Amino acid sequence: MINLAAETAQNPLLPSWPEFIIGTIVFIVVFGILGKMLLPRILTLLAEREDAIQGGINRADEAQAEAQAVLNQYRAQLDDARREASRMREEAHEAGAQIIAEMRERAEAEARRITESAQSQIEADRQQALTSLRSEVGTLATELASRIVGESLTDTARQGRMVDRFLADLEAQGTAGTGARQ
Repeated sequence: MINLAAETAQNPLLPSWPEFIIGTIVFIVVFGILGKMLLPRILTLLAEREDAIQGGINRADEAQAEAQAVLNQYRAQLDDARREASRMREEAHEAGAQIIAEMRERAEAEARRITESAQSQIEADRQQALTSLRSEVGTLATELASRIVGESLTDTARQGRMVDRFLADLEAQGTAGTGARQ
């Protein structure tokens, strides 16, 4: 009974020494087997997950860097396109101004040509009118002189000299009259 009393006197929460030793040995064996077999797999799996997560972060960073590079390239192309459009507008403006200047120059040349042509035509008409006037004035003067003098003045050489003298006198009077007016 003493033995029984000793067993009942023992704490029920504390295991006996043989149970404690057997439990500890089994725990070490199970923990060793798990450590040897499962721990490398668990570590490998954790490393793979870490690599996958880090790779995803790296890929996201690379994608973001690539997107930033593409954005910068797009902005550079847009700036180039704007500069090119501005240059083209300036060239078109300059070409338009040059075309206007060329057209103005052509118009002025055409106006000069027309003016010169008109001047030469006026001079030709003036010379023709002067020639016609000389012949008619000569004929009228000869007839008038013939009536006044009472003799025929049909000699052409005499008639020509007389007409020339008459016209020279008229021109001299016209020049003197014009000079006095000025």
